[in-house]
Amino acid sequence: MKLSLLPLDLAKWDESPHDALLLPIFLDERPLRGAAGLADWRLGGRLTRLLQRDRLRGDHGETVMMPPGRRLTFARVLLFGVGASHGYGDAELRRDIRWMKDVATAAGASSFAVEAPGRATGLIGARRALEIVLDETDKGDGAVLLIDNPFGQKDMAELLRLQGRRD
Repeated sequence: MKLSLLPLDLAKWDESPHDALLLPIFLDERPLRGAAGLADWRLGGRLTRLLQRDRLRGDHGETVMMPPGRRLTFARVLLFGVGASHGYGDAELRRDIRWMKDVATAAGASSFAVEAPGRATGLIGARRALEIVLDETDKGDGAVLLIDNPFGQKDMAELLRLQGRRD
């Protein structure tokens, strides 16, 4: 899969429509942060209402697919419960990215945007997140847009440039 970076910026999301937006949700992270928080804002608090009504909790393995409405340019939004944030590390990120990609592919998405679980709160460093996402999404057709904040994207872009020089 082809990987590129997508800023944590709604205007940029609007310019780059793809099949699916994949949002990790931690069990113990409220309010929602990062891409999930931004999507929730754009959706008028729909994700928060799902959480308040216990229709979504963030338990590991929980998956919810919802229509994006008119406010997001993605064809569908997939929410993924990734469990508790305490102790979340490389092994959990690797497992969850692989799982999220597999679910999105099974749902018919050939391209998707995703924020690596743990990036919004700094549990996982930007470079390490990029390395793991590259490892877990390198096979197959389609495109992956990795969502991150400007500082994380700067580190990621530098790593991608370095890898490009080695090839």
